[in-house]
Amino acid sequence: METLNPLQAAQLQIRDACEKLKADTAVYEILKNPQKSIEVNIPVKMDNGGVNVYTAWRSMHNDALGPYKGGIRFHPGVHGDEVKALSTWMTIKCSIVGLPYGGGKGGICVDPKTLSLGELERLARGYVQATIKLLGEKIDIPAPDVNTNAQIMAWMTDEYCKLVGHSALGVFTGKPVEFGGSRGRTAATGLGVAVTTNEMAKQLGLSLRGSRVLVQGFGNVGSHAALCTESLGGKIISICEWDTIIYNPTGIDCHKLVEYKNANGGSIKGFPDTTEITQDEFWALEAEVLLPCAMENAITNENAKKINVRIIAEGANGPITPEADALLYKKGIAVVPDILANAGGVTVSYFEWCQNLYGYYWSDAEVAEKETRAMVDAFAAVYKVSQKHGVSMRTAAYMYSIERIAQVMKLRGWY
Repeated sequence: METLNPLQAAQLQIRDACEKLKADTAVYEILKNPQKSIEVNIPVKMDNGGVNVYTAWRSMHNDALGPYKGGIRFHPGVHGDEVKALSTWMTIKCSIVGLPYGGGKGGICVDPKTLSLGELERLARGYVQATIKLLGEKIDIPAPDVNTNAQIMAWMTDEYCKLVGHSALGVFTGKPVEFGGSRGRTAATGLGVAVTTNEMAKQLGLSLRGSRVLVQGFGNVGSHAALCTESLGGKIISICEWDTIIYNPTGIDCHKLVEYKNANGGSIKGFPDTTEITQDEFWALEAEVLLPCAMENAITNENAKKINVRIIAEGANGPITPEADALLYKKGIAVVPDILANAGGVTVSYFEWCQNLYGYYWSDAEVAEKETRAMVDAFAAVYKVSQKHGVSMRTAAYMYSIERIAQVMKLRGWY
């Protein structure tokens, strides 16, 4: 599967779950490809007076459970099959957490670092202009993803409202709090990772309090996963970043580390009371928990052999290669898969959408409480399937999700 493109990988995962469920063949046939996808070319007037044209996509996978939902990424590696695969995984993820959504995803093939602020805004607005017939508060609801943020969502929301001639804040989520965004959204994915880690620890007879935790990646997801795990009693002993890996066997104060990183140009290098270690040393550290929260394919067959933990919770999307995943399962390491562990982000996006439609907004504490309850319930449902069928949590997550979608498609008369 490491040589497959993302769409082929997603299709294999769905087929495997359908076979284990002994589902009607129509279920796989419906789910293997998106219902709709579009490719557009967006002309953008550049600051130098010229025009650049950027290719973009939007994929709408399945709306059996509700409107399409999923992020928009700005990245030079974006391509059509990647967007289709990501929309497929979003369908699975939304179903796992019990959200009334199907999966959507969008992307623009661009390196946003090469654009000025004005060029970035014109590109964001151009994306809305090109896809507006597919968007809507109850049709398709995009959100931030790789290299997009609350400001870009604000521009896109504003453009949509201008074009349709009325306020429709719920058409995009991940907006600034001042412009219809939800409190708790920034920390949401990391909180979900911490909550599901804690639930897995309980099932293994472990206490997260005092457990040693390794964190790979200290961006938005990794930092909040670390902070929330720390608040549950976990002891963060090592953090691996792109430029350095820091280690302290007695624990790293992550609140102080966030402050240090912000004041140190985005680097954790030189953080007091820590020593630097190598990649090989990091992967071989003895601990109870590993939280990979950086990029896909970070854990390969090679470093999986060295890993010495009880639990891995995937904060990133696809951080473990299929071969490494099989090896970790044989080693008895419990993996909480990305489609469950990092579903806190889309859960709070759903809360934002609800708040926008009602015009009534919740406090940080209310959002955190509702997210925690949703993640605990989703974990329990997937764990039950895992135990019943004797399969990994990843396989169980697909089985649980697809069974729910199949039931609704059957009720709707799709097969």
